[in-house]
Amino acid sequence: MEPRFEKSGFGKKLSSMLKADFRRMFTTRFLYIMVGICLCMPILMMVMTASMSSAPADTAANAAAMDTFTNTWQAIGTVGGDTNPMAMGLTTMCNINMLYFFVAVLVCVFVADDFRSGYAKNIFAVRAGKADYVISKTITCFAGCALMFLGFFVGAILGGAMAGLSFDTGAAGISGVILCMLSKLGIVALFVGIDLAASAAAKGRTWMSLVGSMAAAMLLYMMVPMVTPLDSGIVNVIGCFAAGALVCVGLGAVSNVILKKTSLVSCT
Repeated sequence: MEPRFEKSGFGKKLSSMLKADFRRMFTTRFLYIMVGICLCMPILMMVMTASMSSAPADTAANAAAMDTFTNTWQAIGTVGGDTNPMAMGLTTMCNINMLYFFVAVLVCVFVADDFRSGYAKNIFAVRAGKADYVISKTITCFAGCALMFLGFFVGAILGGAMAGLSFDTGAAGISGVILCMLSKLGIVALFVGIDLAASAAAKGRTWMSLVGSMAAAMLLYMMVPMVTPLDSGIVNVIGCFAAGALVCVGLGAVSNVILKKTSLVSCT
């Protein structure tokens, strides 16, 4: 009787790939360094600007001119009617939205390491196919990036408390703040899809994937505060997650084609 070998199905291969990617993502120091930076940034910004406001008159005047933080939730966003994407103040440029550039760093470094180390060729040979790889990387990178955003949110609360800033949510309300954060996570999925496609094209060339990802982030950056205001509603959440899902599916298919049609050998 001839031996029969069980063929792994799509679900089993994807599950195996996810376990490997989550283990790699959440056991690497790089992720926790990124989360730590995201946690510390709002604390430093709020405490430093608060100290400037309480300084002598000339320094306080300069702080006011810089559009410093006066409310904790300014680090998360602004109410829809007050959103000015072209403003260049501290509260509009140095808030949670700048983490979308950090998303590019995390995704590009994480994926490029697969190709530089030869790990990608190994898993395609023995563990998973190209589609499994793209889906797994999308889910894993989204989880890692969501952790960075959570770190910034916690840091904003700690920074606001340490700086003595107001926690008044105003017209947004607590529900608005929560839905705002959920909307921003939906946009994270969109950026992950873009960054993953750039990384698939660049393979082990981290610099190339970063250039492409940062360029896309700069083009989309002004859109983010308009679709994720502090007073976001359920429509914003659904719209952002729908856009993120569509981009992930569309660019995920593109990434799959790129991996199939190009060499998996890392070029540096």
